[in-house]
Amino acid sequence: MNTPKSRDNPVIMKLESPEFRSLFTKELECLINLFKKYNYEIRIAGGAVRDLLMGIQPKDLDFATTATPIEMKKIFETENIRMINANGEKHGTITPRINDKENFEVTTLRIDVTTDGRHAEVIFTTDWLLDALRRDLTINSMFLGVDGSVYDYFFGYEDLKKRRIAFVGSAAKRIQEDYLRILRYFRFYGRISDKSDNHEEITLQTIKDNAAGLSRISGERIWTELKKILEGNYAGDLLLKIIECDLSEYIGLPHNANVEELKRIWKQSGHMKLNAITLLSALLNNKEDAVNLNARLKLSVFERDLAIFLTEHREFELHPKPLLPYQQIIVKSKTKPLVVKQYVLELLKYNNSPHMALMETWEIPNFPVNGTMLKEKGIDNGKRMGLILQELKNIWADSKFKLSTEELLSKVPIILEKFPQKKK
Repeated sequence: MNTPKSRDNPVIMKLESPEFRSLFTKELECLINLFKKYNYEIRIAGGAVRDLLMGIQPKDLDFATTATPIEMKKIFETENIRMINANGEKHGTITPRINDKENFEVTTLRIDVTTDGRHAEVIFTTDWLLDALRRDLTINSMFLGVDGSVYDYFFGYEDLKKRRIAFVGSAAKRIQEDYLRILRYFRFYGRISDKSDNHEEITLQTIKDNAAGLSRISGERIWTELKKILEGNYAGDLLLKIIECDLSEYIGLPHNANVEELKRIWKQSGHMKLNAITLLSALLNNKEDAVNLNARLKLSVFERDLAIFLTEHREFELHPKPLLPYQQIIVKSKTKPLVVKQYVLELLKYNNSPHMALMETWEIPNFPVNGTMLKEKGIDNGKRMGLILQELKNIWADSKFKLSTEELLSKVPIILEKFPQKKK
């Protein structure tokens, strides 16, 4: 547990890095001067502080202030500054647009009064330590003054130097405030840690004890975090640790997740960057598992269909022409060929195939028959024509794309027997 440092001396250092100095645009200077003018303190908060201390240019800046939302609105209205995103006000966030050029999210210091594991009822405060206490991880609980002063109440900088991921105060309490923090722990472990398996057992046990809380979290929020884990460092190792912590059933994975397959895929992936859903699919046993995963996580159509595709095609027999079976799958598919080609490329990555480069450069051949040709043969029913075209496409693919237009059209009478014209 990280006990708080003295509130009388939370400043641990003065930051003067080029990354810090580059933040000060004319718009940010204007924002800072406004808060000074009205005697309210403003500091950079959370992840941006962590990134700056690591020498990383932050992508986003979040600010915290002692001013309440009402007080901020009064400032900006008085100064004729436009505010956007009114929905943030109930959470204490006001977003001014300075010089009609740059937006800044500024949030009032808060204390969580009640939480249900997903949402919190808050009250506003002017106490920086109390706001730091409600944050998830020590490395995310620091503030940075506009003069470069780093305010660290829970030894976040020391944890950052050790590449240690620890919850602020009581891990159980932080998790129970928002169960999504379980996955945030693993995400930041992948970002910060310099070892693939250097977790503290007490933290993992606390996560395991609170695993069921993830059932309260929406699939969309879970997938947002899980996807970042799978796209980060140690993705396979962290996924195995997630399973060891009994999280599978709460995040859409089967209870009998295919752990050995994941280990195999992760070991052989080497330098390759697998799509998040590709790596996750290694744990699925069949199409039903993929359908259940989608039901829980609300995947995109591409992600859902890729998961199904991988579970259906990952075990392929050896072929004298290794790419031909995949090329036939692409052409025969009822889905757009270019989309299916993407599925095949992920499948080849999944199996660490040496033929990926050849597949990437392979151009999908043009099918030599079209609807106009079939109309000339008296086939004008849309649905029936679609069935016949698909049948011809299958025949063409099986011929290794060699049959000509004439040869394919000669097959139409035989195919018509399979799809007779319905009597009106």
